[in-house]
Amino acid sequence: MIRPPALNALVLSLCVSALLAGCASPGDPTPRHPVVPVPIADLAARQSGSEMVLTFTPPARSMDREALAERPSIEIFRVELAPGATADKKSPWRLAYAIPSERVDAYAKENHIEFRDLLPPASLGHPEGFPMAYLVRTRAAKARASDDSNIQTVRVFPPPAAPGDVRTAVAESAIVLSWAQTTPPTGATFSSYRVYRAQLESEQESIPQDLSQLKLKGPRELAGSSTSSNFRDLHFEFDQTYLYTVRSVVSFGTDLVESADSAPAIVTPRDTFPPAAARGLEAAIIPATPQGAAYVELSWEISPESDLAGYRAYRSEQEGTSGDRLNEELLPSPAFRDISVVSGRRYFYRVSAVDRSGNESPMSSAVPADVP
Repeated sequence: MIRPPALNALVLSLCVSALLAGCASPGDPTPRHPVVPVPIADLAARQSGSEMVLTFTPPARSMDREALAERPSIEIFRVELAPGATADKKSPWRLAYAIPSERVDAYAKENHIEFRDLLPPASLGHPEGFPMAYLVRTRAAKARASDDSNIQTVRVFPPPAAPGDVRTAVAESAIVLSWAQTTPPTGATFSSYRVYRAQLESEQESIPQDLSQLKLKGPRELAGSSTSSNFRDLHFEFDQTYLYTVRSVVSFGTDLVESADSAPAIVTPRDTFPPAAARGLEAAIIPATPQGAAYVELSWEISPESDLAGYRAYRSEQEGTSGDRLNEELLPSPAFRDISVVSGRRYFYRVSAVDRSGNESPMSSAVPADVP
């Protein structure tokens, strides 16, 4: 059968359209639906001074179990509750903060996010506690956010004052901190002080007002706690720079509330502490023989210092003076042979210990030696 020309043209047009539809231009595939991050499940909240500190792990995968191309934006919701009320999805949640994707890294602390919500002043004056609740959503595409995170309900209390006048002093075995005592707010009972520490990448001559400008080797961590207004940090290294802050902690019944951070204190401890004096020095005289001249053999007890570098030996012909040093290089072991003695003379020997920082101990007691 012979088709009319118009019908042939229509069939040809439909075939070309079908071919073009099956041969789309190359490019990135377009998802069939918006990318939705998995919901956050570990939201935690705690009061620190007049702020609520929120921490959670940001999602790394979508609901389709695919890795997210970049960090999703974050939406933080808050609701103020009536006493005894419970927060749920029907509560009048209000968007408190929206953090765009490109700003999320500013709140990253290792593998989690830490966000500080400045609490409304009206919520801080209730000794019985002002109930508030939080939840978080994330968004990888504008079209759809993740499901709600777990809900965290907390009670906000009047915060204690931060400790003032934080001072540091360096001892041989500890960095000693002290500060002014604080008074708990009405309705609270003093619990303790908490000392936080971070190590700086390099020594800082001054403390900037914005502590975020300091380059830290790691996050600030709890160094320990104390029920008095002082603390000894035994875990430190000389010539490293440390930043300390102190917080006071009070209890409202079973609820613990931390203050804000104290003004920071920065210290670089130096080892200016000499080792203990060497002990047990003895001098043995070895008489001359046809094969060699006389000499004096010195020996003493091993120093117990953990940072010992070596020893120095001294000789004098007068009992009350240290005399001259006999060895240019430090002695690695507690022994020395003096082969520069002269027959018929009396010598007085002393030794000292030297640590790796170059600090020299006091002299040992003098030991005489009469060379025959």
